Amino acid sequence: MGIKGIRKKKWFGVVTNMYVLVLTVFVVWMVFFDTNSLLIHWELKKQINNLEKQKEFLHEEIAKDKKIIEKLSDPEELEKFAREQYYLKKKNEEIYLIEYEDSVKTKDDE
Repeated sequence: MGIKGIRKKKWFGVVTNMYVLVLTVFVVWMVFFDTNSLLIHWELKKQINNLEKQKEFLHEEIAKDKKIIEKLSDPEELEKFAREQYYLKKKNEEIYLIEYEDSVKTKDDE
């Protein structure tokens, strides 16, 4: 079957139609090569989803922080927080830090 035989096939007439060729080139250009291509839209969609997840996480963190701030408005809670986190003390008071073996870094751990 030579070139003449292929030209007589029905699909060859459809594929070589000028409108089909132009449409095919247009679709390929829009999907892969254009500055607003479908691939770029997919990447941007992924970024939007990641940013929305991050936004939700940050809103949760803000809610936690607001609870902590509300809790620290009480002077007793503020004192407790300062003693536990920053090892602050009152005058004439001694602080003893108790460390367990599994919580202390050693040279072997590094």
